[in-house]
Amino acid sequence: MLRFSGLRGRAVRLALFFAASLPLIIVAPEPASAQLGGVDLDTIQAGRFDYGKMWTFEYAPADYFSETYGFDANPEWFERARLSVLRIPGCSASFVSPHGLVATNHHCVRGRVAGLSGDGEDLLSDGFVARTLADERRIPGYYADQLIQVQDISDQVFAATDAATEEDRDDARSQVVTEIQAQLKAEYASGGDSIWVQVIGLYNGGRYSAYVFRRFTDVRLVVAAEVELGFFGGDPDNFTYPRYDLDFSFLRVYEDDQPYQPTHYFGWGAGVEPGDAVFIIGNPGQTNRLKTIAQLEYQRDVSVPANVHFLGTRLGVLADYRKADPAGARELGIRNWMFGLSNSLKANTGRLEALNQPVIMARKAAAERKLQEAIAADPALSAAYGDVFDRLAAIQVQKREYAAYTGAFAGMGSTFAGSITMARAMRAQTVLNAIADGEPEEEMEQLMTELRRVRDRAPEVEVGFLAHRLADFERYLGADHPVTQAALGGMEPEAAARAMLENSVLDSGEETLAAIEAGTLGVDDPMIALMAEMFPLTSEFRWTSGALQGEENDLQAALGRARFEVYGSEIPPDGSFSPRIADGIVKGYPYNGTLAPAYTTFYGLYDRYFGHGEGVGIGEEWSLPERWKTPPEGLDLSTPLNFVSTTDSYGGNSGSPAVTPDLELVGLNFDRNINGLSRDFIYLPEQGRNVMVDVRAIRAALEVVYDANRIVAEMVWGTLYETEEEADAAAM
Repeated sequence: MLRFSGLRGRAVRLALFFAASLPLIIVAPEPASAQLGGVDLDTIQAGRFDYGKMWTFEYAPADYFSETYGFDANPEWFERARLSVLRIPGCSASFVSPHGLVATNHHCVRGRVAGLSGDGEDLLSDGFVARTLADERRIPGYYADQLIQVQDISDQVFAATDAATEEDRDDARSQVVTEIQAQLKAEYASGGDSIWVQVIGLYNGGRYSAYVFRRFTDVRLVVAAEVELGFFGGDPDNFTYPRYDLDFSFLRVYEDDQPYQPTHYFGWGAGVEPGDAVFIIGNPGQTNRLKTIAQLEYQRDVSVPANVHFLGTRLGVLADYRKADPAGARELGIRNWMFGLSNSLKANTGRLEALNQPVIMARKAAAERKLQEAIAADPALSAAYGDVFDRLAAIQVQKREYAAYTGAFAGMGSTFAGSITMARAMRAQTVLNAIADGEPEEEMEQLMTELRRVRDRAPEVEVGFLAHRLADFERYLGADHPVTQAALGGMEPEAAARAMLENSVLDSGEETLAAIEAGTLGVDDPMIALMAEMFPLTSEFRWTSGALQGEENDLQAALGRARFEVYGSEIPPDGSFSPRIADGIVKGYPYNGTLAPAYTTFYGLYDRYFGHGEGVGIGEEWSLPERWKTPPEGLDLSTPLNFVSTTDSYGGNSGSPAVTPDLELVGLNFDRNINGLSRDFIYLPEQGRNVMVDVRAIRAALEVVYDANRIVAEMVWGTLYETEEEADAAAM
């Protein structure tokens, strides 16, 4: 049972804002047998690369690359690779010409393309090709970061934190990090450069690196295919292979209103064949490969099943709305919204399947035992870190005690997957508390800004989202809990949701602000009344769970230091959306009783279209733009379209260049297959694959379909033409 201490002041008001992202539920699994299909689980050993191949540039695996792939992976090679790659919002990209041309995925810029449409234009549907240099369109608020330097600053950070008391450790860390950031920014800033220094804890805080980025803020759209090409197959094909997706776009970096001239960029390659080595360079997101078995079991039994439930129910609301009102759904962009939720649902489903595979857990357990034995064998390490595993396991037990509270109250502040009325009520309650406490104007304005950011939503969608939130109260807390009773009032969840929305001003942003201004918003509003019942419990719950998470973070950092003491850089750190380089080979794999080929072709694209698209009526996901419906004259349908490799990748690697040992671009990473979803926890190259757009397909589309010879000339030969006419004339 939870035991809460009293909370006062600003912490109480803000605690609700920072609730955990998704609900949790306890699911007790059956104990795994020591035997599985004739395999003795106790004899399973960890593989050399179970922790993956997301290598950092500060610990570059030069000898391993050279020995494995037969080329000289010298410092100059890594420098060229590093300086050719860019990090863009949520994705990766790379320079592919001496004139600042940048290649990335279509889905990385899809959300920005629509906003660049002028009167009478629909660039998302119709695509965009800048016919002249002057036609390239600047993307407001967009940027691209180039890693110009990276430093291991672990010694400075640990010197500061080890000298501090436990209570002052966080402050000591923050102070030294701030000092290092300021020093490096001053050192590398010159001539108006925009320098951003990011300090990232690697190995869960076992090491620290300072990444110095040059930020380019003038980035312009050059080419974007029609969304039907860039998003071909939609959600059904997501996390699958074989795949037929032209998920590419081109941008350009400008400096002083002129195309930027990078010192390093990737040349345009001729393509790859099965067995060829490829390297993915980009920014993989957060993984959980260094978690202990106890932590993974908690995710398997508690958090991930809850995520699946949460996402599945909310996705169902959108699906029902789309079916009932197709025109309204199109106007509201429900399809893209559904894709975001479905992407998360598929990812969580794949993670859960991986965690429920006894062989995977046995391999993780074997790796953990090996580390424990190494720590125990070293007296100094044993004294410093010998109890870390047990303490982490104890925290997971404590977390299980309040899983129901997490499930009931977490994620309510989300305006993407949660009820906006509930999110608005949370923020409104903090405002009312701040008014009552006479908080200063600066804080009040901050709270009001958060409240104004909550936008209204289609009523039927909101009814569904709120109804599921109320149902979750009953699911997690039980029908007799005071919060459940206050929420449902004896009604079914949907009826209760409709009643709340009909009688609350909080379903309207405008009415909410007016009520606060007039001083009339109070407990007579059903949503505020519910907040009054929930607020003390949610606030103290968040405080308690936050304290536990802080302790867990400290223990993970200690384990990270121990791990690095034992293995050094032999094991790469978890993904952290920081620049990495990963290696692998182009290779198909066994699939559904057959073989998935190393690459697909345009033949397959048209097979999907004619089998599932227009005239068949199965789904719009496989429709094609008008100029693609009949294979364009001159398009070689045998051209490789997508290909797969064993290269380690993760979310955030979208848009990452796939390059050869000669650092020639041969593809753009855009997805993983379903077998690759286990990469959150373990790297298994037997069937897990990353999926890429082949450069041969990109060139064919530009030349044959889009008549973009200006871009082809630049990316293949490095020649910049001002207009398409100039490029065409030079080609004659």
